Amino acid sequence: MPLIVQKYGGTSVGDAARIKNVARRLLETQRGGARVVGVISAMAGVTDNLLNLSREMSNDPTERELDVLLSTGERAASALTAMAINALGGKAISLTGAEAGILTDGTHTKARIANISPRRIHELLAEDYIVVVAGFQGQSPEGETTTLGRGGSDLTAIALAGALNADACQIFTDVDGVFTCDPRVIKDAAKVDEIAYDELLEMAGAGSKVMQSRAVEFAKKFGVEFEVRSSFKPQPGTIAREETPNMEDVVIRGISLDRKQAKLTVAGVPDKAGAAARIFSMVAAHHIIVDMIVQSAAIEGKIDISFTIHEDELEDARKVLMPVVSEIEANRLNTTSGAAKLSVVGIGMRSHAGVAARFFECLGKADINVQLISTSEIKIAVLIDGAQADKAAQIIHHEFGLARLAPTLAATRPLG
Repeated sequence: MPLIVQKYGGTSVGDAARIKNVARRLLETQRGGARVVGVISAMAGVTDNLLNLSREMSNDPTERELDVLLSTGERAASALTAMAINALGGKAISLTGAEAGILTDGTHTKARIANISPRRIHELLAEDYIVVVAGFQGQSPEGETTTLGRGGSDLTAIALAGALNADACQIFTDVDGVFTCDPRVIKDAAKVDEIAYDELLEMAGAGSKVMQSRAVEFAKKFGVEFEVRSSFKPQPGTIAREETPNMEDVVIRGISLDRKQAKLTVAGVPDKAGAAARIFSMVAAHHIIVDMIVQSAAIEGKIDISFTIHEDELEDARKVLMPVVSEIEANRLNTTSGAAKLSVVGIGMRSHAGVAARFFECLGKADINVQLISTSEIKIAVLIDGAQADKAAQIIHHEFGLARLAPTLAATRPLG
């Protein structure tokens, strides 16, 4: 009998009616001849409400207590789901992350999974239970409750699928799958039938919110194939898997936008060892996440170091870096906000020439100025004015033939 892991996100269990719908789907899957493990997120809005309450109690709540508090959202939703299954005539039991055997390191609020011992899940499945696991959480070696960071229920589902050697892992969410671009920006964006782990990782890192990056990394490392699909529609979604040779026929798989970006430039940095290390070690010490980094060529012994962060962290970064600018004898710190990162992703870029030329020519013709450029083997990312983000995404989406009405143009149009 096949074993299927199904994960349901916060909008999928957003109210009592939706929880009952999830319960029906889990029960139908079991009655279709499968053993079933459900992984449940907190109801939509619950985690944010709990965070807001914590701030009313304390300006600086301890991370341990935050984990204890935030884990209750998933526990409540999984218990309610099990109740709904039982009310429909099924046989279900809910488990916390710890009860499901998920062991993490001791890092609160963003713990990493160290090991999974699914013995109890196997025992319950053998007794014909639908096992409903609270996502987003685990237990440290010291017995402390830990959480896995935003989107951690994705990681719970994929890690359990790997540990249980599941036959299928389905990530149910409020979208139909992975699209060539955000459908709110591009109305004729096409759903992608399959995507390589590396492509999905790049898209997640570039601003796509469909999947947690760590979950995709885990899937790639352990070869866990999974499907992203809608909780509200019966149609198939997008399969994420190890890349195959035919996947390279599609040059660009998708486009991502990451808004509210800020650019910082430490200008006139002496071109000597240790200067960049000093800048970024101070930024890291204050838990500010850096994305794109560009260093200019030296002119008269001076360089400029530019990088991007989220706009919300700009003021903190200014405070951190002003003393460093003086310390390393740089000329000044320049900052701008209101930027956006536009990325094009596709493993086909490895084997097709001319992608960058078309990309930059298209932006140039539209009078869209590029402030920073970052590349990988399968991605080109640029920083542009946030006010031009939608326009840029639309013209690039059209240029590479990604629209729903022309799904094969990206593979057939000449690139030279």
